[in-house]
Amino acid sequence: MPEPIKRVDTKQLQSKLIGAKESFTQAAIDAFSPNVCILNNAGDILLVNQAWRNFYDANSCAPNVSDYFIGTNYFQICKQSKMTGNNEAELVLKGALQVVHGELDEFSTQYPCHSPTKKCWFNIRVTRFQNDSGYLMLSHEDITEFKLTEEKHNLSAKVFSYSHEGIMITDSAGIIIDVNDAFTNITGYSREESVGQNPRFLKSDRQSNDFYTDMWNEITRNGYWVGEIWNRRKNGEVYPEIQNISSVNDADGKVQNYVSLFSDITSLKNYQSQLEKMAHYDPLTLLPNRVLLSDRLAQTLLQCQRHEKSVAIVFLDLDGFKAVNDAHGHAIGDRLLVTMSNRMKDTLREEDTLARIGGDEFVAVLADLDKIDDCEPLLERLLLAASAPVFVDNIRLNVTASLGVTTYPEDNVNADILLRHADQAMYIAKGMGKNRYHMFDIAKDIALKTNREDLEAVRIGLLQKQFVLFYQPIVDMKIGKVIGVEALLRWQHPERGLLPPTEIPALLEDNPVSIQLGEWVISSALTQIKQWQSIGLNLNVSVNIGARQLQQENFPTRLAEIISSHPDVEAGYLELEVMENGVFTDLDQVTSVIQDCLDMGIHFTLDDFGTGYSSLTYLRLLPATSIKIDQRFIGKMLTDPSARAIVEGVIGLAKAFKCKAIAEGVESIEQGTALLAIGCELAQGYAIARPMPSNDIPIWIKNWKPDAAWQENVSP
Repeated sequence: MPEPIKRVDTKQLQSKLIGAKESFTQAAIDAFSPNVCILNNAGDILLVNQAWRNFYDANSCAPNVSDYFIGTNYFQICKQSKMTGNNEAELVLKGALQVVHGELDEFSTQYPCHSPTKKCWFNIRVTRFQNDSGYLMLSHEDITEFKLTEEKHNLSAKVFSYSHEGIMITDSAGIIIDVNDAFTNITGYSREESVGQNPRFLKSDRQSNDFYTDMWNEITRNGYWVGEIWNRRKNGEVYPEIQNISSVNDADGKVQNYVSLFSDITSLKNYQSQLEKMAHYDPLTLLPNRVLLSDRLAQTLLQCQRHEKSVAIVFLDLDGFKAVNDAHGHAIGDRLLVTMSNRMKDTLREEDTLARIGGDEFVAVLADLDKIDDCEPLLERLLLAASAPVFVDNIRLNVTASLGVTTYPEDNVNADILLRHADQAMYIAKGMGKNRYHMFDIAKDIALKTNREDLEAVRIGLLQKQFVLFYQPIVDMKIGKVIGVEALLRWQHPERGLLPPTEIPALLEDNPVSIQLGEWVISSALTQIKQWQSIGLNLNVSVNIGARQLQQENFPTRLAEIISSHPDVEAGYLELEVMENGVFTDLDQVTSVIQDCLDMGIHFTLDDFGTGYSSLTYLRLLPATSIKIDQRFIGKMLTDPSARAIVEGVIGLAKAFKCKAIAEGVESIEQGTALLAIGCELAQGYAIARPMPSNDIPIWIKNWKPDAAWQENVSP
């Protein structure tokens, strides 16, 4: 017989079953990954799962989650949150009560929750237990990561859709997989027309293949490229854009996509073009202005050097334009300028530049000339264009042009000076009668530039006391006596050493600096007279005066001031020499000046007598006390009868006008002997002494004796 089945105590079994049921329920809800709690219909929390505990433990909501939440009323917690303005808690409370009252089988919603450490998103779900309306299961599922990802995707979608920049996405092979609305607005191509194509269909062909090769090399190397590019719209219009291309890599670092963002910069380019025109073009004639001319000229000169060509720089000024403005007003004058500008521009070649630099002044740069003469036909065409009549409102206007021209590299200076030279030549053309051109005289300019530099060196030499005086004795050969010395200027140049007067610039006589130098010579000679007198040597000193200095209206006054600054020197020891071939514009005025000097006790000598055309006139009108026979006649008098006759004639004139005759340049004893034989006793020259420093004069005078031959051949 089978063993009878044992039976247990039912009450004891039920008691154990109830405990097992509670353990099973706890284990069951602990298995849920969302945060779960069990509520009764009143909203009291009866049970929470491990996920609930872990979440609130991690966020430090309570020291002991189980003790803190079990027995609390969830609805009351929601009401308190509602009172503090938590709209999400109000929504949860309303939904939960609808489930309790049987209005809903379940309720589900999402809301953000601010924990002490971060903002979280939860999916809240309230469910009634089947067949048991007395209990509810409430779950909090953390969907923060999902929401963040969703927000990011939504934001990206909004950026993609609403961006004002065109966006184009390609796959790794460069095939378009998506474009945004801005792409369509800019290019004119719809999404359907673009997806599946290579971006090359947008090319404008303005960039070379090398441009695109460099662009993709940079993308490969750096992962991105930013730059300006020209593309073509669907309607064929070429437009500029700023484009940014970036590569997008997958988890393995391989290129997955390329993203291009670009903006149409047509309006910016137009604005830049307007600014450039304002900065570089004349607003009236639309010709290049002075700024652009400077740049064009510099570039043309460089090209000229590179290709060994010439460039002509033409400075053009309209003749008679002011009269048009005065007679008809500026509005008519402006229209004349516009017409004239267009005409002259049409006469030039494509490689030439015509610029307006102000008023009625223009500059033309004629480039690529094989030789200087090649510019002449262009100059003639400019003159014809300027001189042709212009009709404005049935008013006939006639002007001409004066052109000044210089050429590079023949005029080998910088651009600014080239323009200045052309300007100078233009004024010469105006002075020659207008309606013509004049070529700048390069050789003359070089000479003038050299003289300017030399004159500046003289001015600096005066300031730095580089000038000194040497002295050449003047003697009476008959009695063997030194009667005076001539002061001769020397330049103690810091680089070239001691220079004779011939090295002083020839144009010095026509420059104001000559007066400063002449006054320095007079003052230095007076100082030297005093120094010699202090050692018992009384010598007359003659100094050379230029015609410009002598003809100064204030010369007597200035001379008196210089003499008064040397109160210990008598004026009679100073003698002034004026070259007989000097240019005197007013002999009456010069005569008056010399007379004023004579009244001070100063003597005058006519130097180089016999070399000018007005010798007799000067001798008759100028109250000179001495005349010097030019050394060229003295040097030839022994071999040239005509030279000897001139010397004899000058000696005779001197006696007739009661002047002393002094022979210059006596270089031999024989010349001195011949002079004595014809009645000339006073002389100076190398046969007597060379010019010497002032310190050597006293010793030389002490030791000098006339040649014995002179004593033997003295005229009776």
